[in-house]
Amino acid sequence: MTQQLHDTSFRGFASDNYSGVHPEILAAISAANDGHQVAYGEDVYTDRLQEVFAQHFGKGIEAFPVFNGTGANVTALQSMLPRWGAVISAKTAHINSDEGGAPERVGGIKLLTVDAPDGKLTPELIDREAWGWGDEHRAQPLVVSITQTTELGTAYTADEIRAIADHAHGHGMKLHLDGARLGNAGASLGLPLRAFTRDAGVDLLSVGGTKNGCLGAEAIVVLNPEASEGLKYLRKLNMQLSSKMRFVSAQLIALYEGDLWLRNATHANEMASRLRDALDAGIAAGELPGLGFSQPTQSNGVFAVLPAGVSDRLRDRGFKFYDWDAAKGEVRWMCSFDTSEADIDAFVAGIRDELHAS
Repeated sequence: MTQQLHDTSFRGFASDNYSGVHPEILAAISAANDGHQVAYGEDVYTDRLQEVFAQHFGKGIEAFPVFNGTGANVTALQSMLPRWGAVISAKTAHINSDEGGAPERVGGIKLLTVDAPDGKLTPELIDREAWGWGDEHRAQPLVVSITQTTELGTAYTADEIRAIADHAHGHGMKLHLDGARLGNAGASLGLPLRAFTRDAGVDLLSVGGTKNGCLGAEAIVVLNPEASEGLKYLRKLNMQLSSKMRFVSAQLIALYEGDLWLRNATHANEMASRLRDALDAGIAAGELPGLGFSQPTQSNGVFAVLPAGVSDRLRDRGFKFYDWDAAKGEVRWMCSFDTSEADIDAFVAGIRDELHAS
């Protein structure tokens, strides 16, 4: 019998990747395990996944399961660009700040980044880098990439994405959406996934699963076939082609065929709101000296500013989370599908204790 090596009572607020796998997804993996299926995506589960995503995004789409979000983003963007192409993104976008240079080193992609204080691009911000077409000395801006929800926990509205898509397409550019937390955006907006992706003009989409209860399961979904070329080959070239793909596809089926994606994301968002509301009430009552917030809480992340030393003392007490901008005292607290009300209440109590001790 395999020995359990970790303390199952531990709950972290550093990342929604800290959580385990949702029981319904574990059951789906087990159900797919009996017998043999053809390898490399020629299996009944991957076929079924095409139907599941078509129910969300409409007919004529094609889904490519992959292992992780970085692989999804790099592979998707490569399929949208010639060798001389560049991608416009927010400076805080995951492709720029958290993928270890993979777009540049693996994908050979030039990133043209723009400061976006709330993590969200606008047509006006895009125009800071959307220029120089025909200039052989400049990488050609041919794709805009946005993240939903953003790295700062903010959510684009459907209208904001439509404005970006229209602006990009008007310049002959394509629109990619990094949807690692797509479910959290859908839950926050109260919209079906199609409303702020395909119907809003998105061409290619990276669909997240891992942060919402899966075990290493993501997908690239081609919404506009004219915007992508060669994904069949690029997925293999980028080491994202699973030999036993049925187990990746089975997870995504379990997450997206029914409402599990929405249940998980809604719960994570609600726990972040519970955390923010409790702390806002404490600030209003004068009970949390020195605490502030740097972003609105629109999904499952809370961005706060703490006095010097408080973050380290909280971590010493076992509350694990990341500094976002240590120089400013800014931190990020993430909630997951399995974060409980008791987890939040204990964290709030710990924050209150350490703020009074500072």
